[in-house]
Amino acid sequence: MQVKKIVGKTRDEMADMLVKAQALSLKWEDYFLNNKLSTKENAKAIRNYTALRGVVKTLRWTLGQLGDGESPLL
Repeated sequence: MQVKKIVGKTRDEMADMLVKAQALSLKWEDYFLNNKLSTKENAKAIRNYTALRGVVKTLRWTLGQLGDGESPLL
């Protein structure tokens, strides 16, 4: 059985990246919600959480896990 690579990655590698990105996103969200942060720390937590939301949505789109017509750009 031939495994098709997507942009140099197999589906399994991309699925693994998705799991890791989701876990990291949850850690940043937890850090933001459950700690008293300085303005700088707050900005870093929100920036990383928001960026990872985009990574997760793009990986889900690439793996065909988003609904019909749903775009990672929205």
